[in-house]
Amino acid sequence: MAEKKDANIRAHVNDMVKKAKGKADSPAPGPSNAPKDGAEGKKGQKAEPPTAQLPPAAPPKPTVKQIIGGSSWTGKLPVNLLSEYCQKQRWDRPEYDTRKTPEGFSVWVTLSAKDPKTQLFTKLDPFKIPPSHKHLLLRDTALEAKHAAATYALFRVCSMQNKHTVLPPDHKSLWKEFQALKVQDVKDGKAWMYEADPFRALQERQEAKAAAEKKRKEAEAAKAKAKEMPGASGLMLMNGSGGGSVAASNLMKGWTAAPKVEMGRHTRVQLEALLRTGISWNPHGIRMPQGQKDSVVAEFGKLGFRRSHVAEAVEYCKDREETLEWLLIHVPEDDLPPWALPESYSAGISVGATNLKREGIIKSLSEPGYSLELCTRVLDENGGDEGRTAEALQEILLDAPSGETSAKDTDDFLDLGPPEEQWDEEVGSLESIYGENFRRESDQVVRIRLESVKNAQNAQKGEVQTFLQVRRASSYPKHLILAIIAKLPSYIKLSIVKRALAYMEESLQDEPMKIYLVMDWVQQNINGIIDNPGKLVDISAVSSAASERHPVPSAASRQRTRRPARTIQWIPDSQSRERWLQRQESSSWRDMQSKRQRLPAWQMRDLIVDTVSENHVTIISGETGSGKSTQSVQFILDDLYGRGLGGCANMIVTQPRRISALGLADRVAEERCSRVGDEVGYAIRGESRQSKDTRITFVTTGVLLRRLQTSGGRVDDVVASLADVSHVIIDEVHERSLDTDFLLNLIREVMRTKKDMLKLILMSATLDAATFKDYFASEGLSVGTVEIAGRTFPVDEYYLDDVIRMTGFSAEANDKGFISDETMGKIILKLGSRINYDLLVDAVKAIDFELSYEKQSGGILIFLPGVGEINHACNYLRSMNSLHVLPLHASLETREQKKVFASPPPGKRKIVVATNVAETSITIDDIVAVIDSGKVKETSFDPQNNMRKLEETWASRAACKQRRGRAGRVQDGRCYKLYTENLERQMAERPEPEIRRVPLEQLCLSVRAMGMRDVSRFLGRSPTPPEALAIEGAIKLLQRMGAMDGDELTAMGQQLAMLPADLRCGKLMVFGAVFGCLDDCVTIAAILSTRSPFISPQEKREQARKARMMFFNGDGDLITDLEAFQHWDGMMSDRVPQRQVRSFCEENFLSFQTLSDISNTRSQYYTSLSEMGIVGPGRAAVGTSAAGSRDPRLLRALVASAFTPQIARIQYPDKKYANSMSGAVELDPEARLIKYFNQENGRVFVHPSSTLFGSQGFSGHAAYMSYFSIISTSKIFVRDLTPFNAYTLLLFSGPIELDTLGRGLLVDGWIRLRGWARIGVLVARLRGMVDDVIARKVENPGVDLGDDKVIRMVKKLIELNGLDA
Repeated sequence: MAEKKDANIRAHVNDMVKKAKGKADSPAPGPSNAPKDGAEGKKGQKAEPPTAQLPPAAPPKPTVKQIIGGSSWTGKLPVNLLSEYCQKQRWDRPEYDTRKTPEGFSVWVTLSAKDPKTQLFTKLDPFKIPPSHKHLLLRDTALEAKHAAATYALFRVCSMQNKHTVLPPDHKSLWKEFQALKVQDVKDGKAWMYEADPFRALQERQEAKAAAEKKRKEAEAAKAKAKEMPGASGLMLMNGSGGGSVAASNLMKGWTAAPKVEMGRHTRVQLEALLRTGISWNPHGIRMPQGQKDSVVAEFGKLGFRRSHVAEAVEYCKDREETLEWLLIHVPEDDLPPWALPESYSAGISVGATNLKREGIIKSLSEPGYSLELCTRVLDENGGDEGRTAEALQEILLDAPSGETSAKDTDDFLDLGPPEEQWDEEVGSLESIYGENFRRESDQVVRIRLESVKNAQNAQKGEVQTFLQVRRASSYPKHLILAIIAKLPSYIKLSIVKRALAYMEESLQDEPMKIYLVMDWVQQNINGIIDNPGKLVDISAVSSAASERHPVPSAASRQRTRRPARTIQWIPDSQSRERWLQRQESSSWRDMQSKRQRLPAWQMRDLIVDTVSENHVTIISGETGSGKSTQSVQFILDDLYGRGLGGCANMIVTQPRRISALGLADRVAEERCSRVGDEVGYAIRGESRQSKDTRITFVTTGVLLRRLQTSGGRVDDVVASLADVSHVIIDEVHERSLDTDFLLNLIREVMRTKKDMLKLILMSATLDAATFKDYFASEGLSVGTVEIAGRTFPVDEYYLDDVIRMTGFSAEANDKGFISDETMGKIILKLGSRINYDLLVDAVKAIDFELSYEKQSGGILIFLPGVGEINHACNYLRSMNSLHVLPLHASLETREQKKVFASPPPGKRKIVVATNVAETSITIDDIVAVIDSGKVKETSFDPQNNMRKLEETWASRAACKQRRGRAGRVQDGRCYKLYTENLERQMAERPEPEIRRVPLEQLCLSVRAMGMRDVSRFLGRSPTPPEALAIEGAIKLLQRMGAMDGDELTAMGQQLAMLPADLRCGKLMVFGAVFGCLDDCVTIAAILSTRSPFISPQEKREQARKARMMFFNGDGDLITDLEAFQHWDGMMSDRVPQRQVRSFCEENFLSFQTLSDISNTRSQYYTSLSEMGIVGPGRAAVGTSAAGSRDPRLLRALVASAFTPQIARIQYPDKKYANSMSGAVELDPEARLIKYFNQENGRVFVHPSSTLFGSQGFSGHAAYMSYFSIISTSKIFVRDLTPFNAYTLLLFSGPIELDTLGRGLLVDGWIRLRGWARIGVLVARLRGMVDDVIARKVENPGVDLGDDKVIRMVKKLIELNGLDA
């Protein structure tokens, strides 16, 4: 009975397959007018049944269906479809307005509906097509026009659905026209026209219009109010997104709820004192064009600055923003515009004074124009002695080291007796001369009134009462301490004093009694000095507490010593040739050679060798399996051995993936009867096996690029670094990866410089050599091509409709066993574009059954887009005991990947479920059937919202061809495509080059670091140049990250370009070295470069979360992962038995393998840091800093600094309180009420996998959150989170802009902070000093920065959030 049942099943399956191939036993008598369904392609067509012979009769009147759809069409009419849809949506019946025009009939459709809740009746405007497309709806008859208009109305509300599949043929074409029109409308901002619910869309537009009108009225009112506010005319100073949006809305909108940033008085004094040791202004010497200078002078003049001050500032500064900072540092407070002063500012008043005598001395010292903070500091330094302090202040004004003014002596000086007697005599003489204009302030101080001194602020207001104050100096009578006491700007008073002192030094040095002479000179020159006071920079050292006393240049970048190039000496070696001849005599070599001779590439051996020898560049094209990747490099090496030149060979073969480099190194070493690491080696990130005998090295493309970039930074250095390389072979160039295109561009630059220094071989799995040939030939390089035929067998193709018929999936056949076209269309429509795992399983069952019936061994290869889909499919398929299911993707361990090459257990069929890694990178020999989902996951980048996405999309036709070819490696094969033939025709011919769809920051930084000033021009020479907008965005991001200052690389940028890591990870490691927490930062970078060590099985997700939270201390995801790694690392360092370690990992849901990978990556990073000079030579990543010594706030700050500009603002809800015995107690906010916002996307959400998911608050005054990755699914989620405070934001995020209405600071163009503008300037200047520290660290890796004042100040600001301890 069972045998009969099996026979029936086999017969049924065979019958269905035959029908799927369109092999009908008897063709229909007569032609068939039935159109092909777009989903069926060339198969599955059903013959028309024979019609009965009828007697001749008059032709019947055609039906509406026949008029609209044709004689044999059996679908639904557009009018009927629209009516059904409206009825389903509970809308009223459509209204049709028919109009006759000279061109024909046209119809407008109007929809209406009643809201079931409010009972309000809404009638939409008629659906009118744009005049440019009205010809689409014009028809000769009213009936035809009505159905055309119904099609358009149906498209307007169902454009996201596949309604067109059941429309008449002409209306299907209309649908395509409407799709093109929709694309244009969406670009023009009219996406609302195609909303599925037009009534809701109308309501939203009306509400938006009302809101816009309300906002416009508010803006007008705000503008009127702004005219009355100080500095309002300069509101647009803030560049980019900041200024315009503020000016157009309520002036305080967004500021009232912004966090307030404050700086403790003692902290500010310390910071100002630090900055005085030397601020770097415009370290690269960039000059503003004259037009820009004039614009800045005019603009800042309107903001309340003196035009002479601005004119001076633009000569020192590189741009408008730095000019504003310079002015706020150098202009004395009494001359600043009101908006630039702190709240409740009052000159000369110190709030909360407790020592009145001391405060009186400080006020007296500051009266001549000296900065109040500077007077306070110098007074403290001089033990509270007013006289010594005044003398010290004057020395600073003169820019003379302490004691220098009193050290000078001349033989001509006339000594008239003791200084006390001379002072009394001179003062007495002055009193008799000046009478009422003379006044004694004390025994040591006198004042003399100056006459007719003009008002510097307003000449119309008359004269200003002015005194010259003279204080007896400790070196009197050689020197005097002068001061101008008047209601004049500080910088003018100090300019007068400085010039008077210069006059004394030059003309009165030998005069014993010089007060009268000085007084006379001042009286004659004071008004001239008021009119032309000179430069701010001459007196700013004493008029400003933070102005540099001795300007210093920025620390120079470390100059790398260039390695001498080791060029290849092509000298034949007879002994090498003899060894080669002996080697070929071995039996193992002959056996292996006989296997190699079966490959198609072997027949092209001589042609390949000759082409490479005769040309600068050789392009080898060949189908997968032809042997091009394994054989071509061996042919070249064998030829060199035969000529005695084998010892000169140094061939580098690049592969786009680690699995390819490892697999090919294994295979080629095996074919050459040697071990990996001897003649054939490899080098991938974190792992290398090479020796002095290595002649062929397989590397990932990134490894070779890193070698070229670390060579010195210029094209000449790249030439030198490749001097010992004989051949560069770049495999899989057809994939057009970012690294590959950059490498092609770079090597072309090298070969332009020295054409014959090396041979370049490009290998491609597709025959598209023309693109690359033209690219190199355009530079005068000779290019040869070789095409290798593939060794493949015929492959039968089956499309989605064939697979559905074969499996009978979700369908009921008619009496004759066929699935009708209409039913097929419905099934395909129902399947949609998502992967259907039930269909996949049914297909595998049917294919396995058919192969088993035909007694065929061999495996089935399934192509799916990503790891998640692979795991899902494997879970489905493992329920079938007859299958041996294996996943294959790049993130698997090498050991797991190699399982796909082994034979399956007896009685089982191998099923490999793979990503596109199996297209070309590796070859599995025993595959006889392929199931292709047609999907691929590609990284794409949206420059509009700065989001990187890993999107599932349709593969290219070239990729699908590669997948199909995998089924024909060993015998005739079959390829089952889970998409229609029509869809395949719509796929792109080739994949878009990666350089045109991913962020370009790392690439732009690498180009700039190699000495290319014009990054756009260099990248414009790529095989497929990226968009200018993408390059511009990348440069802007590098500037926001602090890697570039304008067009110049910062010290940070120079280091980031050298590190083989994501820019953010590199920045984290550099800062870790500078701030003394290198081990923690390197480990976190290794975690980010690998993955989180925690695993979360679907069935134990809650347990896994609890395990991870055991390591959580409130500092975010990455520091939690760091804690777990350090527990594991400590156990490994203590040599705990591995069984115990693995048990620890299982209990805590940690992956032992991932932790090992993190450790390996960390070691590699230490090697790179050592090569760069960040750490000393020989430093190994042994152990990590103890968790107890870690400063979590500093570490959080450095993580945040590395991730800039990936920042989210935390918005807490209004505070709530509860009554208690001790009074009102503030309650923690509910987690769901805490919101997060970033610049590009608005509101974002914490990913459920984060340790911070559900948090009700954050420690350390955290007001912001940094994130490493952002993904868009049902919502926009941020992951790998770290909370941080306002001073971290100020110190490490994007540019700080100053709000000229005095509301606060704008960071990175969008984050508002309420606070004094000067705080922003001080912190911005401190940033520049940090970059100098980085440069010093690179110049001298051994320098201990633990006691560095700059580093200590940064740590203090972060740990105390700017306040005093």
